[in-house]
This record gives sequence, structure tokens and C-alpha cells, in this order.
Amino acid sequence: MAEDTETRPASAGAEEREEGEIADDGDGSAAAAAGRVSAHPLENAWTFWFDNPQGKSRAVAWGSTIHPIHTFSTVEDFWSLYNNIHHPSKLNVGADFHCFKDKIEPKWEDPICANGGKWSISCGKGKSDTFWLHTLLALIGEQFDFGDEICGAVVSVRKNKERVAIWTKNAANETAQISIGKQWKEFLDYKDSIGFVVHEDAKRSDKGDKGAKNRYTV
Repeated sequence: MAEDTETRPASAGAEEREEGEIADDGDGSAAAAAGRVSAHPLENAWTFWFDNPQGKSRAVAWGSTIHPIHTFSTVEDFWSLYNNIHHPSKLNVGADFHCFKDKIEPKWEDPICANGGKWSISCGKGKSDTFWLHTLLALIGEQFDFGDEICGAVVSVRKNKERVAIWTKNAANETAQISIGKQWKEFLDYKDSIGFVVHEDAKRSDKGDKGAKNRYTV
């Protein structure tokens, strides 16, 4: 209502403005400038990907149901996306939701992922939301000492459990893998042991990840 609207004389000087207030000349340029200043760029751009569980029920090639959703490169873009998408506990059984560095596809065949592997944490149904968010914040905030070794992360919703995993580039770099695994547990305050599976070992196994032995454990 009109009586609730704060007014200020057009001639008000800088001394009359509150600290941090930006003067607006009426054409919106100050507001636009404020928007530019408030954006906080990330060190890397990241892309959300979604693997459609309905597509998996059909006889299609593995990986063909994975599609990019949106790429973001600022803190503000991340929260805008995160606050407007389903969290893992709301996804259908069979869904996989990925967040990978831009230009890296969440597939074993991607050249950057091909020689890597993944750390995984499993939890009960509806329990992965916090793990997923804290993992995302650690990734995009570059909290890992060997962050350059990280490709991205994925949360997988299955019938009896949910799983969060971090994919890395070079499985042979034991120092980096152990560091990433230990730091991830610290960020999540996770007390149980977690294992690292090499993608090549999983590909050679008839049971995929389930049949592959852990290369590292922390």
C-alpha cells in the first residue's frame, strides 16, 4: 500500500544514505550493478546431469539415458538450481543425479574418467539429502586438497538404499585418492569405513561395482 512505501527526496546526499546503500538514478543501472557485484564466481563451472529411471527399463545402451540439465558457474546459480530441483529423497527409484565439472561426462568412457574410480557411501532410504548437499558444497567450494583429481559426484536412489559417490581421474594416484577419501569422511562426519573402486575393475566384473574389490579403504 502507498502509506507503507518508504520515500526519499531525489536530492538526498550520500551522507543521508545508509552504509552500503547504492544510489539509484532511476533507470535501474544501480540495481544492475549491484547484481553484478553480488555474483560469486566458482573456480570451476559444474553441470547437473540426470539419468532417467524410466529409460533404464528399456533395452537401450548404457549411458544413453543420461542427460545434462544445467551448467552453473556462480554460488548464486548453484543455490537457484538446488532450491528448485528434487532432493535425492524425492527422486524415483533407479534415478541417478550427477554434478560433474563442465565438459566431463559422468560415464566410464569419458577420457577424463576412464582411468579413475570412485569413493562411495551408502545410507538408508531418505537419508542421502544431507550427504549430497555437503558433498556438493565441498566440491564447488574447492575444499579438497586434491580437487584437481575430482571429476564430480553422483547420488543414486535404489530400492533399499541410497548411495553418494565421488568420481576421480587417476586411480593410480594413491596419495590423492586416500586424501580425498579421508577428507570426504571428515566433511560428512562419517565414521564407518568407505571403499574406492576402480572403474576398470568394475567394467571387468559381471556384477559391476558390486563385484569389484576395493582398491583403497579409509
